[in-house]
Amino acid sequence: MPRYALNLRTKVGVSYINPPRPRETSLDTVKFPASDQILNVGEFWVLIKMAEDFSSERALFGGAIVSTFPIRFQDVSNIRQVPDHQEVFVDPSRDESLIFELLDFKHDVEDNGSAVWFLQDLATEQDAEGSVVIEQSGVIEVPGLCYANIPSVVTTAVGQMAISKGRQGREAQNIVRVYLANLRLKAVGTDVLICAYEPILINPLSESASSVGSGLATPASQSGCMPMPEVFKLALSSFKVCDWSVFGANG
Repeated sequence: MPRYALNLRTKVGVSYINPPRPRETSLDTVKFPASDQILNVGEFWVLIKMAEDFSSERALFGGAIVSTFPIRFQDVSNIRQVPDHQEVFVDPSRDESLIFELLDFKHDVEDNGSAVWFLQDLATEQDAEGSVVIEQSGVIEVPGLCYANIPSVVTTAVGQMAISKGRQGREAQNIVRVYLANLRLKAVGTDVLICAYEPILINPLSESASSVGSGLATPASQSGCMPMPEVFKLALSSFKVCDWSVFGANG
């Protein structure tokens, strides 16, 4: 898959650190700040999870682009190096991830069905098995991403596939649902991909099993988290270009 080359400026990483676990007192209670209410530790943890799922506008690619999604998604570039054309965020407690990627515009791919094309290309790139398309959208114009009077368009697709983590082999594949949007910024020759990964079934041999457990993934509703379809929709609907020069455009 061709990658977008290089007018990307140095990123400004933002660190989102999970709050420390409160010490459990002999009474198993915690006084909530700015309140006289006494909460037990379990209730306090519910409040922490709710706070982690608050959404915030996040700066991408050095602030040239912004998007809004829950702060529980941590910037991977604070932990390891990420390619310049990508922004990667993860929630390790749920093995969910959200990726923004800038690619050279694929002139040989039609607008209609472009998200499905990229979804299938992604499956090939990740050596996935059993890839199926669950749903796809038509072509939608995005007036807010118009540049030089040339409109941008978007298509979306949802798929499911078996993918291994990192360098693990196929024997460690997890069943993952993938939500993908292809924003086609024709004026600047760029295909933007927004991909959200939601585990459905964790393989006992996967490295993910050590952090989230194996078997069926816990539904977001049971964890007090925003479901991944909603995370994906929020990230896509709030996507905004603040500085078009990141794509090599003038002004």
